[in-house]
Amino acid sequence: MKIGKYLVTRFTTLAPPGVVPANPIKLLRMLNRQQTAFFLVAFFAWTLDAFDFFSVTLNVIEIGKTFNKSVAHITWGITVTLMLRSVGAIVFGIAGDRFGRKWPFVINIAFYATLEILTGFCTTYGQFIVCRALFGVAMGGIYGNCATTALEDAPEDARGLLSGILQQGYAMGYLLAAAFNMAITHNQPYGWRALFWLAGFLPLLVALWRIFLPETKTFLSIKEARKAGKTKDEAGHEVSAAQAVIDSIRPTLKKYWMTLIYLILMMTGFNFLAHGSQDLYPTFLSNQLQFSTGLVTITTIVSNCGALIGGSLIGYFSSFFGRRLSIIVVLIAGAALIPAYLLPRNKTIMIGAFFQQLCVQGAWGVVPIHLIELAPDEFRSFVVGTAYQLGNLISSASSTIEASLGQRFPLESDSETTAIHRFDYGKVMAIFLACTYVYLLIIILLGPEKRYAKNDKDTATELINKGVKDDGAQSKLLATPEDGQKKQTLENA
Repeated sequence: MKIGKYLVTRFTTLAPPGVVPANPIKLLRMLNRQQTAFFLVAFFAWTLDAFDFFSVTLNVIEIGKTFNKSVAHITWGITVTLMLRSVGAIVFGIAGDRFGRKWPFVINIAFYATLEILTGFCTTYGQFIVCRALFGVAMGGIYGNCATTALEDAPEDARGLLSGILQQGYAMGYLLAAAFNMAITHNQPYGWRALFWLAGFLPLLVALWRIFLPETKTFLSIKEARKAGKTKDEAGHEVSAAQAVIDSIRPTLKKYWMTLIYLILMMTGFNFLAHGSQDLYPTFLSNQLQFSTGLVTITTIVSNCGALIGGSLIGYFSSFFGRRLSIIVVLIAGAALIPAYLLPRNKTIMIGAFFQQLCVQGAWGVVPIHLIELAPDEFRSFVVGTAYQLGNLISSASSTIEASLGQRFPLESDSETTAIHRFDYGKVMAIFLACTYVYLLIIILLGPEKRYAKNDKDTATELINKGVKDDGAQSKLLATPEDGQKKQTLENA
C-alpha cells in the first residue's frame, strides 16, 4: 500500500462503529459473582499500587528535607521506579502466562507491599533509592496481571466500561494518597514515613482476598489446550510446560513483532502524558505557586475526581465511537487545556486541573481494552505488561527532566521566603505536555484498531466476511498467516 493511500485510510477508519453501548448498570449486572470478584480484586490491587507510587510524589519536598537532598535528587526515586518496571513486567508477565493469573499476582502484591513498608524505614538516601528501585520491579508486574484478571473472563459487551473503570484505579490511588497524606503526614511524629507504612499494609489484604479466589476460566482453557497439544523436542521427547512457554516466546515475537513495537511506542506516549502531567504537579503547586499543603491536597483531589469521571466515561463510550477516535478527541481537548492547567495563580487553577486530568485519564480509560484487543491471547499478560512497562522505561525520567530543566528558570523570592528556592516548573511542564500530546496524537492516528471484534478469535479476515471494511494495514498488524490463506481462498472463489 502506498504511503499516501495509507495516510488516507487512517482518517477513513476513524468512522465510529456505531455500536450503541448498553446501559452501564445493565452491563455491570452481566457480571456473575466470580467475574465481579476478579474485577474488584484487580481494581483494588491497581489502586493501592498507585497509592504506593504517589506517596513519593506527594512528599518530594518532605523526603528531601529528611535526607537533605534537592527536589531533583528525590525525583530520582520516581525515575528508578519507572525504569525498572519493565523488568517486573517481563518476569511477572511470563509467570502469569505460565503459572496462571493467581499466584504470580499474589506474590507480586506481597512484594510491592513489603518494599513500600521498608521505604518508610529508610535512614539514608541510598537506602531510599534501592527500595524504590526494587519497588519498581514489583510495581511493573502488577498491571498486566490486573488487566487480564479483571477483563479476560468478563462479558464482551461490558469490557469497554470495565476497562475505563479499571484504569481509574490509578487515579483513585492518587486521590487516596492525597487524602491520607493530608490526614496523616503532618499529624503524627513520624511524618511521611507513616503514610508509607499504611500504604504497604493495605495491599496485603488484597493479596489475602485473591488467595481465596480461583484461577480465571480463560487461563484454565489455555492450560487445557497446552495439555492437549504437548510439545516435543527434536528427539521426540515431551518438554515441560515451562519450557514450552519459553520456546514459544521467540516465534510469537517473530509473528507479532510489529504489534509489540507499536504498543511500546503507544505506551511510551501515554506514560509521558501521565507522568509529565502528574508527578511534578504537587511540587509545582507548593514551590512555584506557594500553595499550602492543604490547598495542594485539595487541588490534587479535584484533579483526580476529573480523572475518575473522564476515564470511566471515555472508556464506556469508546465502544460506540471507536478506540482511536475516542482517544484522539480527548487528546486534542487536553492539549487545548494546557494553559488552564498551568497558568492560573490562584484557586481557579483547580478548574483547569479537573478538566486536564479528565482528558488525560479519559484517554487512558481506553488503554486497557485497546491493549487487550491488540495483544495475542496466548501471551496476553506478557504482551500487555511488557508493552506498558517498556513504555514506562522510556518515559521514566519525565519528572526528573521537568525538575532539572525547571531549576534552570529560578524565580525571585519575596522577603518572607528568601530561604526557599523557587523555580518556574510550569513553563517546562507546558512545553513537555505540548510535545507529548502531538507525539501521541500522531501515534494513535497512524495505528491499528481491532474494532468490531466480538471475541479474541475474530480476525481482520473474519470481519471482512461480515461486511466490515478493512484497509489492509489492520490486517497486516492483526491477522495471522492462517487468516491470509483463508482470505486468498475466498478471493479465488
